[in-house]
Amino acid sequence: LQIHTVAAGGGSICRLDGTRLRVGPESAGAVPGPAAYRGGGPLTVTDCNVMLGRLRPEYFPRIFGEHGDLPLDAGGVAARFAELAEAVLAATDEATGAAELALGFLRIAVDNMANAVRKISVQRGYDVSGYTLTSFGGAGGQHACLVADALNMSAVFVHPQAGVLSAYGIGLADVRVIRPMAVEARLEESTVERLAADYSRLAAIAHGEVLDQGVPADRIRIEQRLAVKYEGTDSPLELTLDSVAAMRAGFERQYRAGFGFLMPGRALVIESITVEAIGAAGHGTEAAHSFAERRGALTPLAVHPIYCDGGWREAPFYERDELRPGDGIDGPAVIREANATTVVEPGWRATLTPLNHLILRREQPREHGREP
Repeated sequence: LQIHTVAAGGGSICRLDGTRLRVGPESAGAVPGPAAYRGGGPLTVTDCNVMLGRLRPEYFPRIFGEHGDLPLDAGGVAARFAELAEAVLAATDEATGAAELALGFLRIAVDNMANAVRKISVQRGYDVSGYTLTSFGGAGGQHACLVADALNMSAVFVHPQAGVLSAYGIGLADVRVIRPMAVEARLEESTVERLAADYSRLAAIAHGEVLDQGVPADRIRIEQRLAVKYEGTDSPLELTLDSVAAMRAGFERQYRAGFGFLMPGRALVIESITVEAIGAAGHGTEAAHSFAERRGALTPLAVHPIYCDGGWREAPFYERDELRPGDGIDGPAVIREANATTVVEPGWRATLTPLNHLILRREQPREHGREP
């Protein structure tokens, strides 16, 4: 996988550096957190979405403040943006409303995220316009349509566990315990025979640690490897434990492929050995989701104003659990759930699949130069 990270999450700090708006790379983290968390934190991307009406206090648990019993502080966020708007006016002689300022920060964050995707795709020769953007993380769905628009993509996939997808993935991952041991001895039959006891000892330790993590013994396998190098060099190659002849041949194949030459007559040295115990995780096969019967048509929780297309527009807010396969929601709209919030931007449509996945598609061509 080509992986590139960028500091543009919900906790990324929004500030004026004297002449221009900046987002990140500094983060407010969970403590003190965004200004809306009532912990004395700075304005962040999350606060921008609060200011723009996309995140509303009534749809969040009351877990903020000194005693953990208060809602998100939307009023405090609005006051902080009003103060920042005055600072922008003083520094640039340009009058900017609080909502416009929050939207400006949001555009910067979206550009940062889109540029991160371009770095591992467009800059490597891939045309992503025909791809589907996968959104995850608690704040991912708040920006997915905007990031897709910035990349000229027309589809977004939102998993039902998108808000906690990293934890969900870790839960499906294999459990691995690695136990290495330094050797520094020549690759010879006598050395391999002498190391057999060490392999057994390390395997028992690693196997026991995986077993202690609740993995059944019949799902644990052991892999034995060793790092081999030419004597007098510091470029070891990893080989699977085998006969000496097979390991010599494997080393030469790898070395020639990597360096383009061999060193005939130079002895091979075992730098270290490694034993890895791998506990196979359960297979995360997705079956058709079971939906409770819903009486009547889909209705929103409420309708609230959100700032988009350069102004305030009325947008319905829906509960994800109330959606059923085939339900379609046209933007602007907001879909809330326990671990995430998805914003359906104007011109986009959200549809639920039988697997409880949300598919967002752009239904109307994006107007050139149109602002989010």
